[in-house]
Amino acid sequence: FPGVAHFHTLRVNQPSGKFYTTEFLRQLCDLWDFRGSGVTNMHGSTGDIIFLGTTTPQLEEIFFEMTHNNQDLGGSGSNLRTPSDCIGQARCEYACYDTHALCYHLTEEYQDELHRPAFPYKFKFKFDGCPNCCVASIARADMSFIGTWRDDIRIDQEAVQAYIGGELPPNGGAHSGRDWGPFDIQKEVIDLCPT
Repeated sequence: FPGVAHFHTLRVNQPSGKFYTTEFLRQLCDLWDFRGSGVTNMHGSTGDIIFLGTTTPQLEEIFFEMTHNNQDLGGSGSNLRTPSDCIGQARCEYACYDTHALCYHLTEEYQDELHRPAFPYKFKFKFDGCPNCCVASIARADMSFIGTWRDDIRIDQEAVQAYIGGELPPNGGAHSGRDWGPFDIQKEVIDLCPT
């Protein structure tokens, strides 16, 4: 970055589930090429879109142009960080709740905290639709929302018997072409159970 007297980094609030159109990305990239270095970091481990490198006089201009594109800054420093969610029910069969709706609701509720810090230290919400934890909410958030199953466990006993009887290939056929021998419930299930 030439003339390193200034090198501001901005966080941009990402859309829920990180759904974009090419038009949206072009607007961001055109803005950053014009007002900053043109170098971005898409999401990394935080979820935000990161704009790397601009000068102080450009900061208000960037914010002004972003708000006219229906976009907002993300949170950084000692305040609420940008809430982040997984792709949820939009594309994932495992999502147990609407991650986008909850993320949107809490973003709207606490958006002012991104710009007017009220917390003594940074605070992060993250929303995982299921225990697969695709946005790493357990590791990377102060308050994790993780979808869990709320019903009786359902077991397809016919499919279990077919698997035990060798009618279904082990591991979905991923190890075909090798003889793994007959199903051994002691070795393949009971011995692997921690309880």
